Amino acid sequence: MPSKNPAFSRAFGDAGNGRPQAQQYGQWGAPQYGAPQHGAPQYGAPQQYGAPAPYQQAPYTRTTTKYMTMDDVVQKTGLSFLVTVLSAAVTWAVLPESLAWGLTLPAVLVALVLGLVIAFKQIANPVATLSYGALYGIALGAISEAFNSIYPGIVGQALIGTFGVFAGMLVIYKTGAIRVTPKLTRWIVGALFGVLALVLVNLVAGFFVDGGLGLRDGGPLAIVFSLVVIGVAAFSLLLDFDMADEAIRRGAPAKFAWYIAFGLLVTVVWLYLEILRLLSYFQDN
Repeated sequence: MPSKNPAFSRAFGDAGNGRPQAQQYGQWGAPQYGAPQHGAPQYGAPQQYGAPAPYQQAPYTRTTTKYMTMDDVVQKTGLSFLVTVLSAAVTWAVLPESLAWGLTLPAVLVALVLGLVIAFKQIANPVATLSYGALYGIALGAISEAFNSIYPGIVGQALIGTFGVFAGMLVIYKTGAIRVTPKLTRWIVGALFGVLALVLVNLVAGFFVDGGLGLRDGGPLAIVFSLVVIGVAAFSLLLDFDMADEAIRRGAPAKFAWYIAFGLLVTVVWLYLEILRLLSYFQDN
């Protein structure tokens, strides 16, 4: 069955279902060298002593490969989120504000490079995923502290909103209310590139016009744009859920759960930051 997730297709497009195929024995056709033949022995044919009879050979060899399960996905994802939250909490509660802001930009840049390497090379490794979570946790702690100092209580609201969207999309996916089809995947991927292009254009326009295109100035257009971005991030969760299910169906190795956890972490962090931004717009108006 072809994959509906483009990233997943790259990783497993040629792997079949990922499970080892049983070796074939006893095929009909021309006898192989040393294979038992009926009738009189051939002149000069080598005799084999101590060789096991064909029926005594095992039809397969037990594999030691551990295949990914949903428990693996839940455990790895939970651990990744825990590391991110702890990193954010330490940055907020322990580090001085000046030091936290000084570490934010380097942490974001390193996390961005690391995330691109993980995504394009599809690295399924606990060190890579947890390092990404810890680096982004530093930035999240500093950003959350800054927002909360200006708008008290906004971080709690953003966390509740993020959890609500995550839980809601999980229910939608599990109940089949929205099915992840190739057409839906193309729409979501296209929307992702569209949002990225608009953000970059708005950033460049900001160097020439105050507020750029108005996508981040807190006005009505900025509110609409944030709602669109939140919608795209929410639908991206469906692709992450589908990737996990398809990896399990195809018999992906257990370590691939770290790549699934990375994808979910990226989407949820993005969703949280956009909800935080949207709530700040409402506070200003």
